[in-house]
Amino acid sequence: MSLDKYNQKRDFKQTKEPKGKIDQSENELLFVVQKHAASHLHYDFRLELNGVLVSWAVPKGPSMNPEIKRLAMMVEDHPYSYKDFEGNIPAGNYGAGNVIVWDNGTYTAADNTTSPEKTLKENLKKGRLSFILKGKKLKGEFSLVKLKGKQENAWLLIKKNDKYASETDILLKNKSVISKKTLEDLEKKAEKTSTAAPEKKKPSKAAVKSKAAVFIKPMLAASTEKPFDDEDWVFENKYDGYRTIAVINPDEINLWSRNQLSFNESFETLIPELKKIEHTVVLDGEVVVENNEGKASFQLLQNYLKTGTGNLKYYVFDILNLDGNSTLKLNLLERKELLKILLDKHKLSHVFYSEHTVGNGIKEFEKAIKNKIEGIIAKKADSIYLSGKRSNDWLKIKIVQQEEAIIIGLTEPKKSRKNFGALLLGQYKGKKLQFIGKCGTGFSDATLKELYETLQPYFTTEAVITEKIAQRDSIQWVEPKLVCQVKFTEWTDDLHLRHPVYLGLRTDKNASEVLLSTKSKTVTTDKKKMNKAEEAAETKKDYDLKIGKIKLHLTNQHKIYFPEDGITKGDIVQYYNEVANFILPYLKNRPQSMNRFPNGINASGFYQKDVDTDKIPSWLKTEKVYSESNDKHLDYLICNNKQTLLYMANLGCIDINPWNSTIKKPENPDWLVIDIDPAQHKFEEVVKTALAVKEVIDGLESDCYCKTSGATGLHVYIPLGAKYDYEQIKILAELLAIEIHKQLPDITSLERTIKKRNHKIYIDYLQNRRGQTLAAPYSVRPVKGAWISTPLEWKEVDAKLHPSQFTIKNILKRLEKKGDLWRPVLGKGINIKKILTLLENRKKD
Repeated sequence: MSLDKYNQKRDFKQTKEPKGKIDQSENELLFVVQKHAASHLHYDFRLELNGVLVSWAVPKGPSMNPEIKRLAMMVEDHPYSYKDFEGNIPAGNYGAGNVIVWDNGTYTAADNTTSPEKTLKENLKKGRLSFILKGKKLKGEFSLVKLKGKQENAWLLIKKNDKYASETDILLKNKSVISKKTLEDLEKKAEKTSTAAPEKKKPSKAAVKSKAAVFIKPMLAASTEKPFDDEDWVFENKYDGYRTIAVINPDEINLWSRNQLSFNESFETLIPELKKIEHTVVLDGEVVVENNEGKASFQLLQNYLKTGTGNLKYYVFDILNLDGNSTLKLNLLERKELLKILLDKHKLSHVFYSEHTVGNGIKEFEKAIKNKIEGIIAKKADSIYLSGKRSNDWLKIKIVQQEEAIIIGLTEPKKSRKNFGALLLGQYKGKKLQFIGKCGTGFSDATLKELYETLQPYFTTEAVITEKIAQRDSIQWVEPKLVCQVKFTEWTDDLHLRHPVYLGLRTDKNASEVLLSTKSKTVTTDKKKMNKAEEAAETKKDYDLKIGKIKLHLTNQHKIYFPEDGITKGDIVQYYNEVANFILPYLKNRPQSMNRFPNGINASGFYQKDVDTDKIPSWLKTEKVYSESNDKHLDYLICNNKQTLLYMANLGCIDINPWNSTIKKPENPDWLVIDIDPAQHKFEEVVKTALAVKEVIDGLESDCYCKTSGATGLHVYIPLGAKYDYEQIKILAELLAIEIHKQLPDITSLERTIKKRNHKIYIDYLQNRRGQTLAAPYSVRPVKGAWISTPLEWKEVDAKLHPSQFTIKNILKRLEKKGDLWRPVLGKGINIKKILTLLENRKKD
């Protein structure tokens, strides 16, 4: 922890901020929250640690509501003496503006530890910091959690659900806890003491210049037919205009099309507006022209480009870079939060923040129909920005069907019409240009003349498509260079547009980008109404996901896997994408017995051990391993990375079932398992059995760890460190099962045959054989509710416990708080010789 950055950014001849020196409290660690009206209002959250104040800028301020997560951007460490700083940072200095001490107090680690400061330092490095605040305003347990895979300094500040939690807005208490003044009081005082216009100061030598902003290729949306409701998605209006990237530097503003064609001249009236933004920034949005009723139209925009008249507006829906910092890896809601702060500050008259709603896609679509706009855009709330990529994380849902089409020819004019009769249109299917129909309406006399003159340089005598067109009129072929926008009623069965109407040229699109629409052939044979689950299952959602150098093709992501819960194949894939870092250590180098449910949990599944190495991608790792049950060597899949894990999920592997040993030591398991199979017993008795297992293992002076099976039982694992072979472990497991059964003879059984168990809980020790598998920790299980096989703390194994408490919808929050509880299972392991000696001594006693 260093104060070098702090000192470099400040000129202490101009600012009253304290110089950076190491210092510390005598007893308890302190915290301070300063409310800071700099270039934008924010709250500086600071924790004393190692002689400095570790600091985060929280744009929206802390909250006492556990449901609200606040973005916190880690900044440079501040000196201990900054804890009392209030007042004004003069213009021209870093962080110029007014500061008050909004809250202060002491804090300690939330973990029960003899060395809180040491624990806090270790947890800070891990990126998961939990602490208890004893402030005048902020009280109780909070966490700071680093956002993995996001921008380097992005964290979340989260209030834990304790007795201090509240939905009341704590920020309404807006006075300093030291001076009792508000920021507004400081501003009024500055106005009164100012007797003359402020002298222009030279920029501080310590001021840090942002890197120049540059064009960033925009992220593109895929298409889908139907609106949907989903709390993990947000919904925005689809604007009928030109996608525009605004690149704002202090000395230059540039407006670019999606293909980096300049819009500066076309939309020059926006440039003075954007100059008012006092930041280096890259914005993404849509430029439209609205009529007097506020309705945007592509034709109005076309007219504006010719005449310069109309109500031009720029709706901004994303921010890609701010003051030299890329925001691409922040999630969508975090980016939109920063964007709203930026635009709210400047109050521009022709530049607007694009509002969104969460979850209610169907309602927003109905509203769009009522307002007669083009449609809506659905965006996954936690999606990062994929520059230049078309992604299924963004979906456009249109009301009026529109298409981009390449002009490939003209027909001759008839009667009084001049210049041409109709446009011949095409789209690319792969590399082949395909005819999609002709368009003869939507033209004025002026448009006919202007468009004809625009197309003339591209006239050619050779046909630009290979297929024959049933067309009586003579055709003037046109090189496939220019793109137009058309609206139409539907696609015909032969893939032609029905009733297309010309809307205008798309100067922002290249012909090579105009592909035959995936919606072009609508299946109409089945008119029956489908329920929500069936309808979603019919909707195919295919896309490519790049992980490192590997491009993974994911299919049928909208297929419903859990009908009663509405959980899709895509939800399972996304879960494993997010939990990969937790589950992969327990899969590495282990043969996978794939339990596949390609049609969801209500359809029959099947196990697959052997994979066809000729038919799988070459980047997948396989290993030939002898299978006793098959009596031959099989090519097992080995899951050592995220791309393989997601490949398995895409195959329909809802749960993941690795061997107990690895290919490096196939005969030596890494753990011994006691599988508590409850049959029809109440779960309280399953818990009672698990506690009996722990009592036996504790008596043998060894460690064991418990997890839910994710179905109806519990699993207790004993770490082995791969020091013993399966024969040794199978004998030990049976000896342990006998001891456990002695503890609870009335409710447990060692009988393998179900009929002989007499409805008792089965203590299954036979899982400790070569080739046997159990669901991995953090694996989803194919049961209603999508329960997760979840590692537990032993204090959680009590009468309140039930496997249904841990599901795909809440497990990530638990992992955020508790981390990986299963790690000791891969540790050094027990001493079998010692255990056998203790067991032998028990028999003698």
